[in-house]
Amino acid sequence: MNASSAALFEKFNKLKISAGNHSPSLTTLKAEMPEIEIKVDACFLSNPYATELFLKYFKKELLDTGEINNVLEFYPSQNNEIANLVGRHLQIDPSRIFIGNGATEVIQAIIHHFVKDKLIVNIPTFSPYYSFALPGTEVVYYELKKEDNFRVDPDDYIAFVTKNKPDSLVLINPNNPDGGYIPHQEIIRIIEELSWVPTIIIDESFIHFAFENSSLKLPSIASLLDKYPNVHIVKSMSKDFGIAGIRCGYAILPAEKVTHLLNTGYLWNSSGLAEYFFRLYTRKDFIVEYEEVRKKYITESLFFVTELNRIPKIKVYPTKANFVLVEILNGQTSDEIATELLLNYGIYARNCSDKIGLHGQFIRVATRYKEENEYIISSLRDIFK
Repeated sequence: MNASSAALFEKFNKLKISAGNHSPSLTTLKAEMPEIEIKVDACFLSNPYATELFLKYFKKELLDTGEINNVLEFYPSQNNEIANLVGRHLQIDPSRIFIGNGATEVIQAIIHHFVKDKLIVNIPTFSPYYSFALPGTEVVYYELKKEDNFRVDPDDYIAFVTKNKPDSLVLINPNNPDGGYIPHQEIIRIIEELSWVPTIIIDESFIHFAFENSSLKLPSIASLLDKYPNVHIVKSMSKDFGIAGIRCGYAILPAEKVTHLLNTGYLWNSSGLAEYFFRLYTRKDFIVEYEEVRKKYITESLFFVTELNRIPKIKVYPTKANFVLVEILNGQTSDEIATELLLNYGIYARNCSDKIGLHGQFIRVATRYKEENEYIISSLRDIFK
């Protein structure tokens, strides 16, 4: 690394430190490091085709009509009004729907209000599930093994939870950062055998990218929650619908827990744009078009993963999400590879050196448009040739 590159790396590293357990936003990166031309954002995880679809409706219904003025000038509906829309769409009692200003707010609300003495979290995983834990909560880590491709073994996991006797546990399905997926029947078995755990949190933020057969049908367990009153579903809308900037998420909780949250500060936490998205999300015309772009994106992502697997000196872990975890096997560090991708190729990838539970050198690469995926592949081939 020459002096110029070293200076840029040091500048980026300071931005990374200031972002905590996350990566600096693309907006921050562009503002603070204008000397870097970012060609592909492969760090943040969203379906760009879904963003295009949202913008089509947004332009036609808000911009072209002038309705955007009302969305910006007047207050949006309260949490329970938006929950009524989402609940009817999901065919779930609206009293069980909690709307959040992004899934991160939902996670924080659940962790702070309903997790008590002991929480089991798989690692590696999304850091807020352990970083949001209150000082009096013991966090116990169940480590996923890379030699098993970070797969959750139901027998071993059930035995681990039974031994530790927590009051809460978290399973992200598919998991972040590796994309590991627990099949539908296996997660049902885990829930049933651990029915004595008071709070089971299933994060389905990436479930729209998962599938178990050629129909690409969505394998969510949300419709089964009447059978499992201790199960709490968390859902981000940012990734699958490509609208992270609007901040939309929700949870499916017992009705009394939703009431508790609404009475403790979450009554009016959505913006007008978030309400517009949720109203759009519950419309049949939008969902029909969304299903087309969802399946298109999954198909292109599968091809992307296949091509990445052909590149030598890396290992690509199995994924059912819209990203891949890549282990670097040529002796270089994840810092070096992530920096080379950013400075020499304009590709912003997630350096996973700060992820608890990852032993080795890893980066996470998101899938993008087909042309951008091809550029990522050619760039990695060039690096590892």
